[in-house]
Amino acid sequence: MFNKETYIARRAKLKQTLGSGLLLFLGNDECGMNYADNTYHFRQDSTFLYFFGLPYAGLAAIIDIDNDKEIIFGDELTIDAIVWMGTQPTLKEKSESAGIKDVRPYKEIESYLKNAQQKGQAIHYLPTYRAEHQIKLLAWLGIHPGAEQPSVPFIMGVVNQRNYKSAEEIAEIEKACIVTADMHLTAMRTVRPGIRECDVAAAVGEVAFANNYELSFPIIATINGQTLHNHDHSNMIKSGDMLLLDAGAETEMGYAGDMSSTIPADSQYTTRQKEIYDIQVAAHEAAVAALRPGIPFVDVYELSCAVIMERLRDLGFTKGDPMEAVKAGAHALFMPCGLGHMMGLDVHDMENLGEMYVGYDGKPKSTQFGRKSLRLGRKLEPGFVLTIEPGVYFIPELIDLWRGQKKFTEFINYEKVATYKDFSGIRNEEDYLITENGARLLGKKIPLHTDEVEALR
Repeated sequence: MFNKETYIARRAKLKQTLGSGLLLFLGNDECGMNYADNTYHFRQDSTFLYFFGLPYAGLAAIIDIDNDKEIIFGDELTIDAIVWMGTQPTLKEKSESAGIKDVRPYKEIESYLKNAQQKGQAIHYLPTYRAEHQIKLLAWLGIHPGAEQPSVPFIMGVVNQRNYKSAEEIAEIEKACIVTADMHLTAMRTVRPGIRECDVAAAVGEVAFANNYELSFPIIATINGQTLHNHDHSNMIKSGDMLLLDAGAETEMGYAGDMSSTIPADSQYTTRQKEIYDIQVAAHEAAVAALRPGIPFVDVYELSCAVIMERLRDLGFTKGDPMEAVKAGAHALFMPCGLGHMMGLDVHDMENLGEMYVGYDGKPKSTQFGRKSLRLGRKLEPGFVLTIEPGVYFIPELIDLWRGQKKFTEFINYEKVATYKDFSGIRNEEDYLITENGARLLGKKIPLHTDEVEALR
C-alpha cells in the first residue's frame, strides 16, 4: 500500500467531485475453481484498491458524502481462518492503514443501504463485472441482474482520477515494466525449434513469479500470431516459425506492465518475415514519435495504419492512397485491432467502467470494423500511461471473407495477399507515459529491430 495520506486525498477529491449522495464500492470475494476451498488467485477490484488500498477478500465500502462517513464493511478472521491463513493484522488495523476508522460487520451494509434508500438518498454504484456483484445489488438494493443503472457521474469521477497517474503510481508501473521487459528478454533467449510454446510460457512466467509478482493477464505465447488473443500453448515450435509473445507482470500492489514481441524460431528472420516485421516496426516508431499532449490518439492510430498500408503497397499487397484506405477501413484486413490502451491498476485500465468513458471522454466510439476495437481515441494528456502495439496480421478466414465479398478491391491486391495466408502475424508493444513535452518509455527497452532480436538469438 501507499501511505494512508494517498488514499485519504483520493477519497477527498472524489467526494468533492460528486458533491452529494452515497458511493458504494464492491470489493471482490474468493471464487472457487471447482470447489469452494480450491480458489482462483484472488485479485481485489481495482477501484476498491485505488481508493482504499486493501487487497483482501470479503470487503465492501461506503463513502456517505451527505453524512460525512467513510466505512469499511467486513468481518474479522475466525480462529479457523487463522489456522489456515496465519495471523494477520485485524480488519480495524488494516482499515486504519488506509485512513478509515469506521469499521463495521459485513452484514450491516444491507441495513445501511436500505435505510439510505428509504430516506431517498442517491446511491451511486459502478458497472458490475462479476456475478457476485449483481447478487449483492439484488440483495441490498433490489436491483435485478441486467437492470443495473450505474452512475455516470461516479464513473466519470473515478475515470478522471485514475487516468492521471501520480509520481508514486508511475514508479510502481515502472517496476512492473522492468520485470515485464525481463520476461520478454528471457523468451528471446529461450525460443528455438523443437520446444513447445508452453516451454516458453513457463520460462516467461517464472520471471514474474521469481520477483514475487503475478501475471497481469494470461500469457499469449503462440506460433499462430494471426489469432490476436491465442492462449493455447500446445504447439511445437518448428524451424521457420515465429513466436508472438504478449505478456506482462503485475506488482504486489496490482500495477501492470504489458509488452509484446515477435521472435523467430531460428537464429534469424527469413527474408519474408523481415519484410513484414520491418513494416510493423515502422508503424510502431511512427506512432511513438507522434505521442505528445493534445494529440487525439485516434490520429496516432490513423498515422500508424497509414504507414502499414504505404509499406504494404511497396510490396504489392495494397494500392491507392494509404490514408484514404485507412479512412475507408481497408487497413483492418491487416490490423483489425486497436493501437493501444490505457494501463495502470488494470492492464486495460478501467475497462470495466466502459471504453466510451475511459478512452473517449464520454464520446461514442466508431462502429467501423477494426476501428471499433480502438480502446483509446481521446486527446492525450500528461499523466496518461498507455501501450503502443500496432500489428500486421494475415488472417486466412478474414482474407477469404473479404475477397469473396470483393471488399475494398480498390485498395487491396487479393492475389498477392492470398499467398501470405500461412504467414501468421506480428506485434511488438511498449508502454509509454505522456509527459508535459512528449512521451517517455516505461521500464527498460527490449529489442525491437530485427538485428537487435537476432543478436540475442
